[in-house]
Amino acid sequence: MPRIALATYDPGAAPSKDRDLPALARALRDAGADAEARYWDDPAADWGGYDLVVLRSTWDYSWRATEFGAWVERVSAATRLANPADVVRWNTDKRYLGELAEAGVPTVPTRYLAPGDPADLPGDHEYVIKPTSGAGARFAARYTPADHDMAVRQLARMHAEGFTAMVQPYVAGIDVSGERALQFFGGSLLHASRKGAVLTPGTPYDADKVAHPGLAPWRPTEAELAVAEKALAAVPGSAGLLYARVDLVDGADGEPRLMELELVEPNLFLFLHPGSVPRVVEAILAAAG
Repeated sequence: MPRIALATYDPGAAPSKDRDLPALARALRDAGADAEARYWDDPAADWGGYDLVVLRSTWDYSWRATEFGAWVERVSAATRLANPADVVRWNTDKRYLGELAEAGVPTVPTRYLAPGDPADLPGDHEYVIKPTSGAGARFAARYTPADHDMAVRQLARMHAEGFTAMVQPYVAGIDVSGERALQFFGGSLLHASRKGAVLTPGTPYDADKVAHPGLAPWRPTEAELAVAEKALAAVPGSAGLLYARVDLVDGADGEPRLMELELVEPNLFLFLHPGSVPRVVEAILAAAG
């Protein structure tokens, strides 16, 4: 009987935002595994006692990057970690988008402003600022050139806290066709979803945001699948991936472009696709050996 830990975050007094976790743990146990959810930062956890640790919803990791990175190294030295530590290290810093663009993957154009860099912001189009290490649209906001002073204040706050900022043109196509999330598990497409725009004009960067507005099932197009597969093929260590989520939007030419590649702790949206649970369980059991 394989022992499997589903690594998650500690929500404190609030309920967990991971709607998939109880059902996934239960399905693994029903399939014969000794499976349980564990907080990734639980000092009492014996990670070496598991055959596999699956990163599922460690959704506070980006604000504790140094601590999380050290934890990833400890766990991967003690047992099998999915996704593998080298993939996690690479994917926790969104400067990977530059590498994928150089590899020929159609991406949303991205510039990076590190602490100490001047506030070189667009003056002729809408744009988005967000951190290279972030999740749930925290520290993300949409600006027009008229909002320059507000955007500079956001940069100053992020730089003071040690974050490197990403600056991207606002992709207007998301207001029409939304953002599509293609989920891969065990090396093949699992399912896909579509959601509406997260960043609305005037919403402060430090405000709570609805991360997945209007979420609904989606049937990916051939063009979307082609971009997703090209992106995954360009990932260093892609052969070791257990799961991946490829987030796509339509560019100005109407063709899909990579917004983000989620290889650490993507929401799988199993509550929206309950028929995918058996395939996920099968792949996790295979990874546990």
